[in-house]
Amino acid sequence: MQRREFLGALAGTALLGAQAARAAAATRAAKVVVVGGGYGGATAARYLREWSGHGIEVTLVEPEASFVSCPLSNHVLGGGKAIGDITLSYDALAARHGVKVVRDHVGAIDAARRVVRLGGGATLPYDRLVLSPGVEVLSGEIPGLAQPGGEHILHAWKAGAQTVALRRQLEAMRDGGTFAITIPLAPYRCPPGPYERACLVADYFLRAKPRSKVLILDANPDITSKGALFRQAWAARYPGMIEYRPQYNTVDVDPATRTLKFDVQDDERADVINLLPPQRAGAIAVASGLATANGKWCEVDFLTFEAKAAANIHVLGDAIQIAPLMPKSGHMANQHGKVAAAAIVALLAGREPDPEPLYNNTCYSFTSAREAIHIASVHRYDAAQRTMLTVPGSGGLSPAPSALEGSYAQAWADAIWRDMLA
Repeated sequence: MQRREFLGALAGTALLGAQAARAAAATRAAKVVVVGGGYGGATAARYLREWSGHGIEVTLVEPEASFVSCPLSNHVLGGGKAIGDITLSYDALAARHGVKVVRDHVGAIDAARRVVRLGGGATLPYDRLVLSPGVEVLSGEIPGLAQPGGEHILHAWKAGAQTVALRRQLEAMRDGGTFAITIPLAPYRCPPGPYERACLVADYFLRAKPRSKVLILDANPDITSKGALFRQAWAARYPGMIEYRPQYNTVDVDPATRTLKFDVQDDERADVINLLPPQRAGAIAVASGLATANGKWCEVDFLTFEAKAAANIHVLGDAIQIAPLMPKSGHMANQHGKVAAAAIVALLAGREPDPEPLYNNTCYSFTSAREAIHIASVHRYDAAQRTMLTVPGSGGLSPAPSALEGSYAQAWADAIWRDMLA
């Protein structure tokens, strides 16, 4: 994929705004509360303002002071970036787009009264609510994490303090030690993320701890994304350093001995453990009764992202029950935010939303500090099946890792961060 193509893909769904813009003049004064300032929520907040001609009052509720990107955070573990390199401000959403940013968390949602109650006790009324809560990491399903020392067994699956702490553990690890990363059964946030993490940790080991080993313990029967390309990179760049074991379902850990336990296989000890527990939709979505798919994920109408369990609440990003072959990725959450924003602007103006939304996805994974691979897809709404289906022939996959794709990956990040927050 050429650089101009993938950058253009980011803006492709801006076409959704054309219909929404025509409806903006008719949009009554309305209040939309957006919960969660990640790839989905921040995008929705910006475009709700822009496509309504600043007619909709938008409040973004986010407990963190800044946005820290999960994409590219594995570079912090590999030593190629500092946490500040992937940390961005919400200031432009307020100053440039007029989004009211409230630093708090949501304690409860009253869907009948259309009110959000914040953790500090304040309430926010809404006409439409956009919920983009990300995932909840189910640490309680791994009993040992609650034992003394369990706080040092990190997941770092939300970029920030744990990312920095895990990097320090890697720096302190002896040369010749083992870094073990466990992967839960899919679905989980960012399917290729754990395999990219293994690559970038191994890249660091090649430079600083060449006698060390990376052990991937995957509960899934095989690599969940870009399998052939990751295997190619492991064989060519990290022979003997990265070991991949499928069907290793982690059920517990002993923090005192740094020993992992599995449902079938023998125990495995490591010097540094990166344990990724099972995941589900963010806690507020589950507590509000929106996680109607196996009690874990939120089912939505893909035309509007309105939750099937509650009217006037739209759920985005990693929290939803995905359509076939739709990844839980930052790029896809950005697409969700735009489709939902366009639909909400139309609905508040008394018009029908776009009956054939089109989403695209591009996902880059680094196989070393400089080289990357990608996978791309396009998804179109199918009215008969009431879901999103991949467009035949629309996909793309790298032939091999390359430094050129590494530069494209950084450009993708810069472009999508501007699209969300600038």
